[in-house]
Amino acid sequence: MGQRVGVTLGDVAGLAGVSRATVSRAFTRPEMLNTETVERVRGVAERLGYVGNQAARALATGRFGNIAVIVPDIANPFFPPLVRTLQSVAEEADLAVFLGDSDESPEREAKLVTRLGSQVEGFVLASSRQSEELIRNLAHTRPVVLVNRDIEGIPRVVIDSSGGMTEAVMLLKNLNHRHLVYLAGPRDSWSDQQRRTTLIEASATTGLTVDIIEVGRPTYTAGRDAVTAITASGATAAIAFDDVVSQGVLAGLALRNISVPQDFSLIGCDDTLAPLTTPALTSVSAASAPAGRAAAHLLIKTLQSPTTPTAPRITIPTHLITRATTAQAP
Repeated sequence: MGQRVGVTLGDVAGLAGVSRATVSRAFTRPEMLNTETVERVRGVAERLGYVGNQAARALATGRFGNIAVIVPDIANPFFPPLVRTLQSVAEEADLAVFLGDSDESPEREAKLVTRLGSQVEGFVLASSRQSEELIRNLAHTRPVVLVNRDIEGIPRVVIDSSGGMTEAVMLLKNLNHRHLVYLAGPRDSWSDQQRRTTLIEASATTGLTVDIIEVGRPTYTAGRDAVTAITASGATAAIAFDDVVSQGVLAGLALRNISVPQDFSLIGCDDTLAPLTTPALTSVSAASAPAGRAAAHLLIKTLQSPTTPTAPRITIPTHLITRATTAQAP
């Protein structure tokens, strides 16, 4: 129900049998009143169609009722489930969510943080591209929760790709592949750093040769254009930074009449587009929705208890989902 024209705080106070100050506190400082009074005042306000003024509430309490989530690329299918789940949890806590897209730019991310900082109570930074120093500076002024960025002393949710990546390498070894390539993502991506390290270590342990092809920004076009380097490498399999890059690789291979998986095996990461590709893509699971849920709960907990001495680190494991793009080496 919207607020009716002419309904005032005084109208609510009169009908509820309380002072104007009590009505104000019922909206801005409910912890100062007993539960029965808060419920009575808010019940009357709802019947009259009166809602508390959010701007006035913010001035009085420093509470805006807003949080912000910033992602590097909202077009990447990894992020919408994360944002949607986070928003659902935030709404249950009566928090609105502002969304910022940094377009893979650390400078733009910093600008978004600055501009949103005066309107929100806290931040969720997903796959942040900012320097650790800037993130720590922000965490001194506002509650911050990180997703897929591991900084000691700041609450964070990390999706541990190491399990799924190790399974991917073992699958390729068991399929008699001896030479593979990794199509790497952005250098300042924590997820990419973790995947590179795991892949190199697992390949060394299993005796596979691995070449790294720098793709940069993970896009369909980047994956398609990387096929020239893939074929020149002599590798019989590839692991891509994410499913978007993998989709481009499938298209580039098809243009060269290279059949997947008969001539070449391909594995993606994040499992976002994998069931929809042709053939269906073998991919490392992502769990972006659970990560969004966990990040929202962490931020809400921090807002409610800002002096909590510990900074929780929640780890979400991954595993390999085998589909139709991997087969015996030719």
